[in-house]
Amino acid sequence: MKAIVWTKYGPPDLLEYADVPKPVPKNNEILIKIKAATVTAGDCELRRFDIAPWIWLPVRLYMGILKPRIRVLGQEFSGEIEYVGKNVTQFNKGDKIFASAGMGMGAYAQYKCLPETNAIGFIPNNMNFEEAATIATGGINGLHFLRKANVEKGHNILINGAGGSIGTYALQIAKSLGAQVTCVDRANKLEMLSTIGADYVIDYKNEDFTKNDKKYDAIIDVVGTSSFKRSLKSLNKNGRYILGNPRFWGMMKGILNNLKSNKKVIFQLANESKKDLAYLTNLIEAGKIKSIIDKRFSLEQVPDAHKYVEAGYKKGNVVISIPQDH
Repeated sequence: MKAIVWTKYGPPDLLEYADVPKPVPKNNEILIKIKAATVTAGDCELRRFDIAPWIWLPVRLYMGILKPRIRVLGQEFSGEIEYVGKNVTQFNKGDKIFASAGMGMGAYAQYKCLPETNAIGFIPNNMNFEEAATIATGGINGLHFLRKANVEKGHNILINGAGGSIGTYALQIAKSLGAQVTCVDRANKLEMLSTIGADYVIDYKNEDFTKNDKKYDAIIDVVGTSSFKRSLKSLNKNGRYILGNPRFWGMMKGILNNLKSNKKVIFQLANESKKDLAYLTNLIEAGKIKSIIDKRFSLEQVPDAHKYVEAGYKKGNVVISIPQDH
């Protein structure tokens, strides 16, 4: 099968379009013919191994010390089930699904095997393969952050870095819950954010939201760039500051803050579950949230897609179309 092969840590041009063996499913696995995948900021960070120091060593041990042990990147995808193992009970051949590839990665390829217990959902009736490929990372993380922020109807929340895959889903889910949402990002993303529901938008280059004297019930910092001290001051009483891209010292300061303040700092990462995927599917089929796709690339163009995502201008999601020839 065709795949994008990852042989060295470094720039996008090191990714290679190549033939690799087609995976063979175990008895408890399904074999998925991948139709679409995405390029996330997380994929780019792994490729160049730009990992937070506090988890650098364990992640490097898992991924490979001198070179990547996992040969194919890609965190999320959609496709059609081609084969089910004899012990599989939840899926059938021909089912159209979307999924997280898990820690094994592998979405930049024509086929992927997954245990049926993994985070796998059925594609919503009103989505195509490209749109559904974006749910497992952006949707799951956006939902997780909102739940940790205890967002309710009438709450005033802010999302820093709202224009990417996680932020666009978080914004729409928050609006479905009845919250008022302020979005912070680059100027080129603000019109899109307003179109999908943002009540207020801020160009981070022209305004620091922590200095405008406005207060929020929750601040979700997807990108990890907001001032810790000033963000806490920007919260209402019992407000929550969600570190979506936590750094070691931010977590340490958060632990100390939580011992003495009614404003809580939270840095727990999302767990992937079928229940959460079903929740998102229901919102999508109800027309309350949708996938935002900025650009589409072919599988051979994955290096170019990585360059585009790394430049920081991605609006929502970048999707990879997977060739269907064998």
